[in-house]
Amino acid sequence: MANIVAIVGRPNVGKSTLFNRLTDSRKAIVDAQSGVTRDRHYGKCEWNGLEFTVIDTGGYVKGSEDQFEGEIRKQVNLAIEEASVILFIVDVAEGTTDDDKVVANMLRKGKKKVFLIANKVDNQVRQGLAGEFYGLGLGDVYNLSAISGSGTGDLLDDVVDALDKEAVEEVIDIPKFAIVGRPNVGKSSMVNALLGKERNIVTPIAGTTRDSINTRFTAFNHDFLLIDTAGIRKKSKVEEDLEFYSVMRSIRAIEDCDVALLLIDATLGLEAQDLNIFRLIQNNRKGVVIVVNKWDLFEKNTNSTKEYEEKIREKLAPFKDVPIVFTSALTKQRVLKAIEIAEKVNANRIKTIKTRELNDVMLPIIEHSPPAALKGKYVKVKFITQLPTHAPTFAFYCNLPQYVSESYIRFLENRLRENFDFEGVPVQIFMRKK
Repeated sequence: MANIVAIVGRPNVGKSTLFNRLTDSRKAIVDAQSGVTRDRHYGKCEWNGLEFTVIDTGGYVKGSEDQFEGEIRKQVNLAIEEASVILFIVDVAEGTTDDDKVVANMLRKGKKKVFLIANKVDNQVRQGLAGEFYGLGLGDVYNLSAISGSGTGDLLDDVVDALDKEAVEEVIDIPKFAIVGRPNVGKSSMVNALLGKERNIVTPIAGTTRDSINTRFTAFNHDFLLIDTAGIRKKSKVEEDLEFYSVMRSIRAIEDCDVALLLIDATLGLEAQDLNIFRLIQNNRKGVVIVVNKWDLFEKNTNSTKEYEEKIREKLAPFKDVPIVFTSALTKQRVLKAIEIAEKVNANRIKTIKTRELNDVMLPIIEHSPPAALKGKYVKVKFITQLPTHAPTFAFYCNLPQYVSESYIRFLENRLRENFDFEGVPVQIFMRKK
């Protein structure tokens, strides 16, 4: 089970500063691509050997402070529903406000572990002032300065202790496929189309978490775990922010799967929110299949499929090497085809290329098109090997790794894809000193 830590609180108390502080331990998942407006609010933190996801809920609040009752209440409710642990930040310089009391009341009613953090405690006087927050009824107060980092170590020690150490309750050595996507794209219909094929193909797995339903599918010569994020629990009674909600739901499934089937609505196309989820899949280094659902509703013409594919790939750039399948969960058209493609992507993900074959293919390519010289110095690649990681990762050993440009690394990735078929899988390349 993926561990999610959500940072909540009213505006301007330092949520984003703490988020940046925590995710600096390992680079936050960010993307400079235009249209990816939410990635900066989702990142990773590793502490005492445990890795967990951090979400800055403030990044999803639209509008100004006077919209507190609407927007922020939604985020806190979603955090209570979806997160493993909640970090509630208050501002010692301003003291307890009515908004803080509203959040505290909501958190007390929830059953999640809450850490109350007094931020901006950067001197002795403010340490004394932080005592007033005990009145919020949430237990101990952690004195912290998100800007300087003081106090974060003690906080993280206790956060890690509160997280679930048993990331996987039952290990089954078969592929895990997650069906993810925005609300109302047909995830439930897709699951029903698969599991409704034959009644005896479903075996519930004991010990699965409350956050996702893992179902073993063993029909038609397939054997995989299906991680279903659709309709798992009733949505919060609040009118939720659908973008934030779908990202929260998707994070767990993506982190727990091998291949994600990203459903998009054929009538709407690939929208910004779909791209956001796609980047989550890519940055978690999982396999991906784009499933264009409701294709039966889309007005077809001779070239519609090809044109539609091209538009999707343009938006996915630079990672265009992704399989796209057109389905209708309603009519069950090409539903099993989507699974077959996911199995192929998973095979690409775990593929191992022999070192000799890798060098035989790639070294002549590099010799023919070497990296550009920099300051009169030439880069010479001597040796290539695949690293033992959960997704394709390659080390290119050379004399001057610091001189190899990003564009040349992209060139190497494209040549690897052409020769070894890594469709649907992110490929990582490291230039290393020989």
